[in-house]
Amino acid sequence: MSNRKRKHGIFAVNSEVVLLSSDKAVEREGTHISVALETVFKQMRIAGNRPRTIESYEYIFKQFVEVCGIVVVEEIDLDKLYHYLDVLQVTPATKLIRLKSIKAVLSKFYNNGWLKDRFWSNIQIKIDKEVKKGARESDIDKLLQLIDQTTFIGFRDAAAIKLMYKTGIRIRTLGELRERHIDFENLCLNLDGSTLKNHKFLKLPIDTELAEMLKLLIKLNNGIRAHFGTDNRHVFITQNGTPMNNSKSSNCAISKQLSKYSKRFGLENINAHAIRRTYAKSLLEKGASIALISKALGHSDLAVTTQYLELDVEEVAKDLREFL
Repeated sequence: MSNRKRKHGIFAVNSEVVLLSSDKAVEREGTHISVALETVFKQMRIAGNRPRTIESYEYIFKQFVEVCGIVVVEEIDLDKLYHYLDVLQVTPATKLIRLKSIKAVLSKFYNNGWLKDRFWSNIQIKIDKEVKKGARESDIDKLLQLIDQTTFIGFRDAAAIKLMYKTGIRIRTLGELRERHIDFENLCLNLDGSTLKNHKFLKLPIDTELAEMLKLLIKLNNGIRAHFGTDNRHVFITQNGTPMNNSKSSNCAISKQLSKYSKRFGLENINAHAIRRTYAKSLLEKGASIALISKALGHSDLAVTTQYLELDVEEVAKDLREFL
């Protein structure tokens, strides 16, 4: 049978269907999204991005891919990005975090030559920036009195609260703190880039009372690790002897304990961020400059520091008037 005859009857195919099928085939040509993500995350690891940051990017971007049905990188466009942001049922602040994560990955796609332009650059999400309050010093003191420090968990938590209150370190840094980071002779923490958000070395002083608490905690840790057969040199560990930052959860054991204490003892605004803000505010009240406080907090931007200091517009205007 000739080819001409095969184009009729049962051998015929509607020309519109053929055209549609061809178009779909063209649309799917390009760099497969899974291959692109594998390459990008490998580049991020080599560049020194933290594992947790990469995990967050991966989770958010894969959600974007799933919601929009993206198969190849070249399918990503402005409409798909707006569609994803539109269907998200989260607060504007959370939506902004998602957008920043997606932008970070898209920038890598662009740098690798998979996307022709940076169409996402002008997308902005405005949120109301409220001044977040720090914890009351009286509440922190009360909490330290109420915690049962005769147990390992209680003593560990008290030491963690005291350390955050006296040095302002982040909860994540607390979980990464090793024994080698504590200089008991010179009474200070020597925090290298691996423990800090901005990857820069930071040296923070501690007092004798806190140093003695940390010495005792390390001694208790040795007993816990020996009992469970674990091997690590973390200062803050779980009751099973493992590091607290092993979990992908953003909340380590200390964060969960603080939430529990807040409810149990009826203390408002008791969390790691609030305690860190209290430390910053305390430094300001003692006469420290914003630049010094910013350095102590490990901030790379003074604007972030002012948020920690609870400086609202009226307070700033009042203080500035003294310099007129």
